[in-house]
Amino acid sequence: MPEQETIERAREDEREGKSPSTQAGEFVREEMEHIRERKHGARSAKQAIAIGLSKARRAGVKLPPPKRGSARTKKQAARDSRKAGSRRKPSPKRSRTVRKALKREPRRAASHRALSRQAHSAARRRTKASRSRAAKKAARTRKRSTN
Repeated sequence: MPEQETIERAREDEREGKSPSTQAGEFVREEMEHIRERKHGARSAKQAIAIGLSKARRAGVKLPPPKRGSARTKKQAARDSRKAGSRRKPSPKRSRTVRKALKREPRRAASHRALSRQAHSAARRRTKASRSRAAKKAARTRKRSTN
């Protein structure tokens, strides 16, 4: 279950007109914090990001399934999005087992080096036009400090 503060920050991003991926970023940040606080681990930065995105979808962020990705990943993303409106409580046994499995994973997935490597490889997969568009939108929707 995501922390209330994270959900609030994501809602604020939504009110400011920021993209769903920016809203989901709050959940990914929370996941990285959890790993750093040694609550649990992750096999890789990619897995930690995937957990954060899943939590975001379940919390109601309108994040579409990935364009490129396996059928299994797309199916899981769609399932997470459907879960957003659901009021059913997660199974305690499953929650406990998942947490136990994540606790056995290493903590280096949230290290500065791992995140840097992940960001670099993700950026390399994008086109120059795509990166430029994102930068322009970021400049347009940037929060101005009032001083």
